[in-house]
Amino acid sequence: MTWVTGADGSAYGVTNLPYGVFRHAGRAPRVGVRIGDFVLDLAGAEEAGLVLAAGTLGRPTLNDFMALGRPQWTSVRQRVTELLTDPAHRQAVEPLLVPLAEVRMVLPFEVADYVDFYSSEHHASNVGQIFRPGQPPLLPNWKHLPIGYHGRAGTVVVSGTPVVRPSGQRASAQGPVTGPSVRLDIEAEVGFVVGVPSALGDRVTTDEFADHVFGVVLVNDWSARDIQAWEYQPLGPFLGKSFATSVSAWVTPLDALGDAFVPAGDQDPPVADYLRDVPHLGLDLRLSVQWNGERVSEPPFATMYWTPAQQLAHLTVNGASLRTGDLYASGTVSGPERGQVGSFLELTWGGTEPVKLAGGETRTFLEDGDTVTVTATAPGPDGTTIALGEVTGKILAAR
Repeated sequence: MTWVTGADGSAYGVTNLPYGVFRHAGRAPRVGVRIGDFVLDLAGAEEAGLVLAAGTLGRPTLNDFMALGRPQWTSVRQRVTELLTDPAHRQAVEPLLVPLAEVRMVLPFEVADYVDFYSSEHHASNVGQIFRPGQPPLLPNWKHLPIGYHGRAGTVVVSGTPVVRPSGQRASAQGPVTGPSVRLDIEAEVGFVVGVPSALGDRVTTDEFADHVFGVVLVNDWSARDIQAWEYQPLGPFLGKSFATSVSAWVTPLDALGDAFVPAGDQDPPVADYLRDVPHLGLDLRLSVQWNGERVSEPPFATMYWTPAQQLAHLTVNGASLRTGDLYASGTVSGPERGQVGSFLELTWGGTEPVKLAGGETRTFLEDGDTVTVTATAPGPDGTTIALGEVTGKILAAR
């Protein structure tokens, strides 16, 4: 129970407490925690001696705090929970609560590197059927390692940032043409934010996942399918992906998701030794995709083939180092049903089956002015529900 008005029963109650960075009243960006419809100013709390975090909570990003490591993350979370539940602290803490409607959220962490995986068997099979009809939907290596590519950290943006329609080369009946993408798409994903770095040359094992990963964000990896299709052979995604990747403004700490870890599915054939994770756990996150305010899909993250711990182990198996602020994303989250897919490429089966929205409009891919919002929930302790910060974006015309 919390003494904060309206927070009990909220999906942003004391069992959640996600971290973000906010601006308010002309002040520089500072770290806060969401509780109900308020932001607790952690910078102010640290200045007042209510929380101890080595002076990191007044910084303009979460990076310095995340670099402190799990013992400090757990200690601060426990202290914040105490401050928000013990009425004895109310007089000191209540002035540090800022209504959410009065703040502007900014990118919560400085992105060091960005890696995107391709870890949903359902998504990979759908894409294979769409692009390679009559051939095996999965390529021979897919069940042996988590496929991924290195993205562009500099174009990761916070939820609410408009997305300008990208331009580039695409194929046509007359040959290559250059211009705005006409097959602009989404990819509803889950991202993992690294706090503790690793040394160059060292591997991070699957059982070290929680020692390095601070928390979870929702991700929309916007994708220009026509640009992507023309460029990706032989080296993979490039300009069709690098123009914008949106992340939620709130980072849900792993400590809030203890009740959301569930047994992951069987993997056949058996994986390489470095990818074995015991226990083999995924996350029961239930995503929802809204297109211009209408829910069109509900992707289930628990169906992912490769787990977050396996993705981290694979990312570092060659000795690549982790840095504080690294972001790695799951790849598109898709379930076995059409109403559970995380991309419009799948939802409209390559644009051949348009979706009719509530207003009577039909869509295959994104049009200028369209808005997409991805939300998610997870089970919390004692039957509570935890909400992950939403990620939303509106498409603007090409420049």
